Amino acid sequence: MKKLLVALLCSCLIFACATPQKEGPSVEHGFSSALIGLGQLLLSPLQIAAGLLEGIASVPYYLSTNLQTLNQGLVAAQADITLDDTYESAYGKRLTDVPESGDTGIVFRRMKHATQFFQKVLKQYGIHNSNHYILTSIEENSDEHVLLAVVYRPFETIKVIDKYDGKNKRSFSAVDRLFYEPFEVGINNKPLDIVIDWAAFPKHYIQTQKAQAILLTLAANSILNEKIAQEYWNIERHWLAGRANEIVEERTIDMNKRMDI
Repeated sequence: MKKLLVALLCSCLIFACATPQKEGPSVEHGFSSALIGLGQLLLSPLQIAAGLLEGIASVPYYLSTNLQTLNQGLVAAQADITLDDTYESAYGKRLTDVPESGDTGIVFRRMKHATQFFQKVLKQYGIHNSNHYILTSIEENSDEHVLLAVVYRPFETIKVIDKYDGKNKRSFSAVDRLFYEPFEVGINNKPLDIVIDWAAFPKHYIQTQKAQAILLTLAANSILNEKIAQEYWNIERHWLAGRANEIVEERTIDMNKRMDI
């Protein structure tokens, strides 16, 4: 059924491209205007469905669309987990009881707390080993952009080589901040994390509860849609080498095309 849904949506996207949307900026307007334009973007049902397939990179594109409209679009796109599901399992609220802003007074600041909400959503849906899925982040030096990932890690503690100096041996558990960064291999050089999905964009896009609920929802669906992001490790190496702005720009341009913006 999933493959049929993907094929149907891809066919619809091809058709939609023949009639360009008037909302939002074109790629030719440049990277800066593209990001600014996301703040006024109202998505069509087709674009909501496309965003579901693209995963957590769609968070900035969803923000200006009404929560109820987004939820209806996710239902129509046959999302396994909707915003209504996320608000109920993570925050104990039905979407009908949530204000239009999406704010019920709960906002996470660290990936440790984001992961706790995330695992509640996964557990409520019945995902096996839900406690092994975590949300991770790496911020750039200027603290403006963030590299996010959805990670499967079947270990409660990890021993790794420090990714920032490449030398020191480090040990992390769920109480440590750096536990919530991806690690490709452990100290024995054996594979450690599986990255399911990733995104790179300005940090301010995930500072509200609405944005965070969207992130949780899309991340959960990325797991259920069996996404795997093998390209992530190369992206991370470039990010740590100081190319965060370039990665955010390239990802934004690519997403604009995929979302038909």
